[in-house]
Amino acid sequence: MFAIFGGQPLLIMLTTAPLALYVKVIKMISSTFTWNFSAMYTMVGIWNAIFLLLEAFFNLSFLMKYSTRSTEEIFGFFIALAFTADAVTATITDFDLNYNFPSATDVNSTAVIGQCPTADLCFRPVNSILYLVLMLGTLWLGMTLLHFKNSPYLSARKREILADYSLPISVVTFAFLGSFIFRDIKSEPFYYNKETAFELSVPDVSNLPVVAHLAAMGLGLCLSCLFFVDQNVSGAFVNAPQNKLRKGSAYHWDLVVVALINTVLSIFNLPWLHAALPHSPLHVRALADTEQHVTSIGTVHDEIVRVRETRLSGILSHLLIGASLFFVDILQYIPVSVLQGLFLYLGLSSFIGNQMFERMLLIFTEESSYSPTHYVRNVPQRTVHMFTLVQFIQLIVVSVFGFVNLYYLKMIFPVILLLLLPIRHKILPKFIEKKYLDIMDQ
Repeated sequence: MFAIFGGQPLLIMLTTAPLALYVKVIKMISSTFTWNFSAMYTMVGIWNAIFLLLEAFFNLSFLMKYSTRSTEEIFGFFIALAFTADAVTATITDFDLNYNFPSATDVNSTAVIGQCPTADLCFRPVNSILYLVLMLGTLWLGMTLLHFKNSPYLSARKREILADYSLPISVVTFAFLGSFIFRDIKSEPFYYNKETAFELSVPDVSNLPVVAHLAAMGLGLCLSCLFFVDQNVSGAFVNAPQNKLRKGSAYHWDLVVVALINTVLSIFNLPWLHAALPHSPLHVRALADTEQHVTSIGTVHDEIVRVRETRLSGILSHLLIGASLFFVDILQYIPVSVLQGLFLYLGLSSFIGNQMFERMLLIFTEESSYSPTHYVRNVPQRTVHMFTLVQFIQLIVVSVFGFVNLYYLKMIFPVILLLLLPIRHKILPKFIEKKYLDIMDQ
């Protein structure tokens, strides 16, 4: 629906890591006060939509003019960390479960290899090794094909096709390896419950006490802040001047469309959606024609020549996602380790082009080997490192509120994101000259 009615159809609508974290907050609060989670989810979603409509009505997206590149980089870095942390945590969990060996004193130790004495303890080290191989293999093939367009092999058109479809190729390849070549090793498959997979029901919100409705209003307000930041930052990445889009932005109309879509999703307890990083910028990149340009100082960089601004790619991709519901059984052949490799790919590929990540690497790089970027040439080295350190501290604060398993911290996580704006414009200029801040935010 967003691809049809949205003002910026190049935005990709998905449920994201911050949204998943916030749903956990609602779940923990509901469990603590013995409230019905489904009803709370519906009410929080409806209040979120109401606040989004108010934000659009009062043109609050104008606040995004205060969102600078450095602020967006912190948020993008956090999203990349969320994807990466999810893959790493899942790998550690698998190793804790499977990578165990029977005691040397066990007379029948050879008999228990490959078995699970308890639900939390298995002697299947080969499963963990395969898990690691499939996950890292998916990452390796995806990243290799992504950068294949810079190689001299094949024609330019074929290299571009391989780069655009690097992710599905890597997933299909290693799903085949895991499910057929290594079928004798039991890998954890994608799981879904056939009994409830397609059930749609409207929860009864009338049984919630008054205090629960007030809590839902407060949670909806904080959630609307998260939607506001995610939606507008993703829009800012897509509408960036270097993408050379011909059609203008529509931040407020997009908020209205997102609010209406999520109202319906909330009523039926379906996952919430908003514009996603890094999917939206990657979508623009996939639709773009690029050329390599040599700068006046001799460096080579890719520059977008034009972007095919169309609604068809968004419509077709979401139709294919919907069609996949009729082939859920096929997903059983995709090992979870391959899906974690996909998350790792999304996380690590998001660091590419992130200036904050590049400046963090400068701290460990010999000065003579610095790339001649605009901030290296025009900003003192000490100032560059100080700015990077301040960004890193902000990233730590955002990560603490986003990852720590305490619901009262996660509850105000969206507010913390909004506080990055006054920090950049009111506090940072007291420590770093404004002209240097402006250069690093270019």
